[in-house]
Amino acid sequence: MTFLTALSIVALAVLFYNFSRIRAISAANGVQANLHSRPSYHGLYSFLWVFLVGVTALIIGSILTPHPMVLFGVVAGLSAAVGIWTTRGITAETRARNKAERIVTGILWACAGVAVLTTIGIILSLVFETYNFFESLGWRVDKFLFGTRWSPLSGLQDGVMDPDRVGILPLMVGTLMITAIAMIIAAPIGLLAAIYLSEFASQRVRGWVKPMLEVLAGIPTVVYGFFAAITVAPLLRETGDLFGLKIASESALAAGIVIGIMIIPSISSLADDVINSVPQSLRDGSLALGATKAETIRQVVIPAALPGIFSAMLLGVSRAIGETMIVVMAAGQGANLTANPFEAVTTITVQIVMLITGDTDASTAAGPAFSLAFTLFCVTLVLNIVAMRVVRKYREAYD
Repeated sequence: MTFLTALSIVALAVLFYNFSRIRAISAANGVQANLHSRPSYHGLYSFLWVFLVGVTALIIGSILTPHPMVLFGVVAGLSAAVGIWTTRGITAETRARNKAERIVTGILWACAGVAVLTTIGIILSLVFETYNFFESLGWRVDKFLFGTRWSPLSGLQDGVMDPDRVGILPLMVGTLMITAIAMIIAAPIGLLAAIYLSEFASQRVRGWVKPMLEVLAGIPTVVYGFFAAITVAPLLRETGDLFGLKIASESALAAGIVIGIMIIPSISSLADDVINSVPQSLRDGSLALGATKAETIRQVVIPAALPGIFSAMLLGVSRAIGETMIVVMAAGQGANLTANPFEAVTTITVQIVMLITGDTDASTAAGPAFSLAFTLFCVTLVLNIVAMRVVRKYREAYD
């Protein structure tokens, strides 16, 4: 019934859109030049009013949960009444365009406000839960940041966690190690692929390769996780045995390699767009001065596109830090403090998922989970601030 109610709102909005257009033409005696606004603006004004009032009534009615037929009647009646009101008020002098534009502007402001309020809500929830968690630990922040043991749900005493078991250093080291391996794989390959596509590839090759990269970027991460667990990890283990190296079945190296493969399309696609946006006049000027194509790319194109390339790399880092499924399937879930990429490690995002989806009481697990999320939020915030400063610096140099 809710679907039918929503459908009736759209139908009434479209109906009064056409009625208002006809009414506007009639008010101008068939001469559109006599109208302040075009008939389509009169129709848009009625459409927006009917649609917004109908949707608002539907949302409020869904919260109050009346009888479905009552809800349908109230929503349809209000929508029709608003449509009649807007249609009857149409004259040749009605500033429908100005009114419609004000409504659209208000809608855009509301959407922006929702985005801002959502961000504020997320930050406040992280801050409050993190505050409660540290308060329960007696504000032993040093144990949390520099502790080497992560097992927050073991050794609980009356619901209070042991400060010696909430050290995130193993998680942070594992996250940074996997991210570093992923970027070592993805950054050079993605950048070189972007340079080839934008500077050397023919239109025919570009027309094939570019869509294939876009498709590769859309593969679900669970598929990459299966690829890492079934193909990459056994291959690394067997290769290590040939050279006398002991590589675990679940290792940071396997997860990092597959995550690097996963983010290559994102880096390549964005870097390609950035390099293509460099003015052709810069290339022509360099070539005219006697530089080779390679020298032009290295000394002119890349420096000019550096802000965008840096943003592409930051996007890759963010995706690598936030990846969960591949790490679970290829790197393990145990908190292991090690600098050896051949051993099993875990990351912050994996531990957040394990805490939230575990069998432990949600109120107990929420503290460490939100604290990890707040730590990850601070790390990404610092990365974004650094990226913005670098982008601003080089943009001023090459604009």
